[in-house]
Amino acid sequence: MSKVMYKSVASYVSCRAGTFYYIRRVPCDVRQHYASKRLSFSLKTKSFAGALRAAQSVTQRLEDYWLGLRLQDMDIPAIHLVKTNHVDDSSPVMLDAVENYLRIKGNDDRIFIRTAQRNGGYVAKLLGNRPITSYATSEAAQFRDWCLAKGMSIKSVKRVFASVRSIINLNIREYGLDGTNAFSGTYMPDGFDTPKRKPIPNDILKIIQRACQTSNDEPRWLVALISDTGMRLSEAAGLSKDDVYLDEGVPYVDIKPHPWRRLKTAGSQRKVPLVGISLWAAKQACAANNSPFLFSRYCDEKECHSNSASAALNKWLKQVAGPDYVIHSFRHSMRDRLRAVNCPSDMIDQIGGWSSGKIGEGYGDGYTLNTVCNLMGDMTHLD
Repeated sequence: MSKVMYKSVASYVSCRAGTFYYIRRVPCDVRQHYASKRLSFSLKTKSFAGALRAAQSVTQRLEDYWLGLRLQDMDIPAIHLVKTNHVDDSSPVMLDAVENYLRIKGNDDRIFIRTAQRNGGYVAKLLGNRPITSYATSEAAQFRDWCLAKGMSIKSVKRVFASVRSIINLNIREYGLDGTNAFSGTYMPDGFDTPKRKPIPNDILKIIQRACQTSNDEPRWLVALISDTGMRLSEAAGLSKDDVYLDEGVPYVDIKPHPWRRLKTAGSQRKVPLVGISLWAAKQACAANNSPFLFSRYCDEKECHSNSASAALNKWLKQVAGPDYVIHSFRHSMRDRLRAVNCPSDMIDQIGGWSSGKIGEGYGDGYTLNTVCNLMGDMTHLD
């Protein structure tokens, strides 16, 4: 069956004005779920080989999605023998279950709280704010399709389901409720994920860095700082001026957790030398900002607004570098640039705050700032 799909995928590809499109009729048995009998959308490439690869991925996702729709409509064998789940009238409604979950967990992290409230709110919005044991598995499947229709990637949908499952499971265990968790075991179509981010080539990197120096404003200082340090956007945007050490023998930034910005992992806490254009950006930001924060536009005492920074900076970056690159692409580039100067893999992990998963990575103090700075300096000279 898979061989037929791969052989026929070219029939779904059509070229218009040099750009390839995916065109396909919707099968009759799932057509009631669509507003049109025919799918037609751009594959966003002018390469035939690239179009075939994209079409293969799209075809696989469609087949998986249509299988899920077909399974929903299928009569379950021996359904008359299945016990009807008892709905516990004493079980909390969804939004109350979220508050119970947050109270029991005792996690005061704003992102954790916001994520739980948002995902529980999604369920209440679509399926109603009902007792948590009253939801049916068919409604969980409906919720999955609603998330996908909102434009979420399958990875995002899986994260939403994991959050909702945790909320319901904790309430069931904590209060000894009867019934089951309808959001456990929901079918998730696989076969296509978000395309892998591309590293930024050195020639385009130089174009971006020159554009940052030309604009010479706070958003571009943030981009420039990230470009030669490989920091995550939230790590850079959440820096205070006290985290920046410009008068040391090796200028560096001290990346550590703050009340307004947590770090992704324990290994994310580190010191990164300032070299190349990142040193210029840090000096500009420190000199121009009277706030205690390095980037006061995106950070205050309550929160680091990295999401709004991401939206604005990615829009600008696509105009300068093209549609294939986002801010996170700088981290992919950093690994390649460090490999090019024969940087040891454990030093690369130290610079980027990556965890290798090796037992010995937590032993010792790691590489000195001087050693790291020398290799990062070689990296910028190689560019």
